[in-house]
Amino acid sequence: MAKEKTEYPEKKSEVSKDSKSKRPEEKEFEVQVRILGFDVPGNKNIYTALTYIKGVSWAIANIACHKLKLDRTKKISEFSKAEIQEIEQFLQNIELPDFMKNRRNDRETGLSTHLYSNDLDMKKEFDIKRLRKIKSYKGLRHAQKLPVRGQRTRSNFRSKGKAVGVKRKAK
Repeated sequence: MAKEKTEYPEKKSEVSKDSKSKRPEEKEFEVQVRILGFDVPGNKNIYTALTYIKGVSWAIANIACHKLKLDRTKKISEFSKAEIQEIEQFLQNIELPDFMKNRRNDRETGLSTHLYSNDLDMKKEFDIKRLRKIKSYKGLRHAQKLPVRGQRTRSNFRSKGKAVGVKRKAK
């Protein structure tokens, strides 16, 4: 009895190749919404999308959704420009209890404020520069690029050979 040979196609069809790999012109546009100077992916829901803004935590995003009566599961790309401006205005003029603000008892003004994006970065930089200038312990740790808040250095922070507590055994 002779076995029958079954013929297999040598190449896969061109249609299956094209369906697997998308060409750049066929890609769907990824919508990005700009809020307070940050690009937020449009496919995220509003609750998650607000946390992409530097200075907005999950708690503040929750407060914004609750106070503005927004559906937390609604995608950010579904909001109109007027609604996005309303969200920006709310975040800029937000009324928070002092314990939720990221700049409490400012050294210069004595006020508690909540900062976003570049303002937050600049204040942090100035604080570190001030600590270095007065040569406080924290300032010296920052200058040496070592951990500032009491973490151990023997097992962590070992990049670039700057570990403090490591000693080799003498042979």
